Amino acid sequence: MSLVSWGLYPKSDNRVFRFDNEDGLRDIIRDRDNLIAYGNGRSYGDSALNKNIIQTKPYDYFINFNKDNGLLHIHSGALLKDILDTFVPKGWFLQVTPGTKLITVGGAIASDVHGKNHHIGGCFSECVKEFNIMLPNGESLICSKDNNSELFRATCGGMGLTGVILDAKIYLKKINSSQIAQTTIKTKNLKETFKAFEEYKHLPYSVAWIDCLAQGENIGKCLLMAGEFKNNGKLNYRSKKQISIPFTFPSFALNNWSVRAFNWLYYNKAPDGISKQSVGIDTFFYPLDSIGHWNRIYGKGGFTQYQFILPKEISYKGLEEILRLISASKKGSFLAVLKLYGKENENYLSFPIEGYSLALDFKIEDGLFDLLDRLDEVVVKYGGRIYLTKDVRVSRDTFEKGYSKIGKFREFREKNKMSEKFSSLQSKRVGI
Repeated sequence: MSLVSWGLYPKSDNRVFRFDNEDGLRDIIRDRDNLIAYGNGRSYGDSALNKNIIQTKPYDYFINFNKDNGLLHIHSGALLKDILDTFVPKGWFLQVTPGTKLITVGGAIASDVHGKNHHIGGCFSECVKEFNIMLPNGESLICSKDNNSELFRATCGGMGLTGVILDAKIYLKKINSSQIAQTTIKTKNLKETFKAFEEYKHLPYSVAWIDCLAQGENIGKCLLMAGEFKNNGKLNYRSKKQISIPFTFPSFALNNWSVRAFNWLYYNKAPDGISKQSVGIDTFFYPLDSIGHWNRIYGKGGFTQYQFILPKEISYKGLEEILRLISASKKGSFLAVLKLYGKENENYLSFPIEGYSLALDFKIEDGLFDLLDRLDEVVVKYGGRIYLTKDVRVSRDTFEKGYSKIGKFREFREKNKMSEKFSSLQSKRVGI
């Protein structure tokens, strides 16, 4: 059975290989080309798809933990969920986490994932002390910001195109409660939304849901959730029990009217102005993880998440233009997430720059890619870039205009003969 991405698009034929130890992985790499690592299948597009797939999820042991400084040594196939289930009750949390805990440690490094605290904490690579990676020739190397540093910069955010990560040492952060003090700010338009982000940027975590179908003077209205861990409280934690979508929805179920109805209900559930809540880790960080197979909502054709980021000084103007295009298209997304980001790091293909990012989920249907091409033009015009972990269709030209270090990445891959062994459907499409 061929593996697919979380977006269920595209469908491709592939062979899957698994390994139990370094020798097993070395044999796989030696005997085959067109390889790419695949963790838990939560990347949205074609970045972890290829003719031959190395599934890393079974390689998932905890190796060691230093309770004095929070340094965890762990295999690359372990899920962030495994870390949380084990260490939150002991008073530790991830320094950086994306909006799902159902990804592997290796995937978090390869995508250099970010979360609700990027404006303060940066990307996942900031908490990585070092990792062990197997290269195309079967050699394993330890690399960090100070040791084999170019390999580190190419691998963090490098989408699995430099080798297969075996294990990593990552720092966790100390917490005194599993509860988050959340402030919810309800805004009426994009101007109020930006003002709220700036007013609450002193808090470590912030994220906004935007009604992307709003029109006129209500363009950009949102619910902004900002928060921080409480200073004291219980550390009891158990992942929320999942409810599961039992079947793939018919494609017509998700349409302009159903999205509009959801947006109305979601926006109006919150009181006007500012309100405060105490919420758990899963509610604040991972709301969708409690719904199993939620990707089935989009129908058998699948979906894509379109995520872009714009430089801070022109984010308002660019986002306003993009939101008007989306609203006019009537191809709304009920998952429209806006976040504030801090400064860009040194990694060659990491996504964040200082500014604002918007992520939107769209059902694959006629006319969608034409709309996304138009949005690409706006992103390029304002000096932005597209997130590779979510992408399934961006052109090489658009991609290259957003990533100034792409030349260094390509040169590093060629010099170390990585392009002869590791590739993906995405890397072939965008020329990396």
